[in-house]
Amino acid sequence: MSTEFDRSTYIGSSDASAIVGVSPFKSNFQLYQEKIGEVFEVDKDKEKIFARGKKFEPIILEMLIEELGSRGHDVEVIDRNERKRDPEFHFLASESDAVLRVDGEIISAEAKSVNGFAAKSWGKEETDDFPIYYQCQTLHDLMVKGRKKCVVAALIGTDDLRIYWIDRDDELIAGIRQKEIEFWDRVQRRDPPEPTTLNDINWLYKTDSGKSLEADAELLTLYAELSNLKADHKAIETTVETLTTRIKARMEDAALVMHNGQKLITWKTNKAGVKTDWKEAFYALVGESVGLGKADIDLIIENHTTTKTGARPFLLK
Repeated sequence: MSTEFDRSTYIGSSDASAIVGVSPFKSNFQLYQEKIGEVFEVDKDKEKIFARGKKFEPIILEMLIEELGSRGHDVEVIDRNERKRDPEFHFLASESDAVLRVDGEIISAEAKSVNGFAAKSWGKEETDDFPIYYQCQTLHDLMVKGRKKCVVAALIGTDDLRIYWIDRDDELIAGIRQKEIEFWDRVQRRDPPEPTTLNDINWLYKTDSGKSLEADAELLTLYAELSNLKADHKAIETTVETLTTRIKARMEDAALVMHNGQKLITWKTNKAGVKTDWKEAFYALVGESVGLGKADIDLIIENHTTTKTGARPFLLK
């Protein structure tokens, strides 16, 4: 990406939900750290999901265009991956997956790949009943580009395409805009927002200083509350384990429990896993081919090994 659209130089549409405080993926504090050049540990599983969703975008857009046509709309593709800056504040920018002319009106279009587990958060089609964090993203885009409407295509799984519409709401946009301006001012002044999630705290205090802290009244109260909750949680875990054991004993080797045609429980055997001892395989392959001993290979491995900061477990005594 060019310097013009280096994400550290602007607030994009996908940042809006974190700034407003409704993102399930990122906190306000984490977004701030990223904007100033600090990087949180990458969640590789989430990264794979986002990358996969990006690959599906062109397919979903083609499905959207075809579906809109079949529903009687006149559709024309104006642009794809359109990037624009806000005319008033250059630090506000947006990229929409596509720009369409639908029934004579130019609108933004977004394509979302949704796994089956998240399908329940997408409501009735042809409405704006879709997740609020995506609503923030679309409203930000309408704000930057001065448009009145956005169409969102959500592909649930591989063949369930749902279409949603969201209209410009100037009152909500004004609120989002003000929060984004305040956030960017913090970035410029290097004034971080308060950490609000466990990930924020764990990132902020990765290692301990070795000092001891004497508990005050507030800490004692928090400690007592957490201790009680953990005790209750332990009791619940025990009950869950007992009930699970009884159900499994009834199921024996059955894979499913059904009731009136509805699937209640599955207990299926997963595909067998394969584990490779890569270190031993490396010894066998390299040692035999070039005549190196294990000590030589251990040294090579050591030279290509990095040390990761140890975890900081939180334990009640």
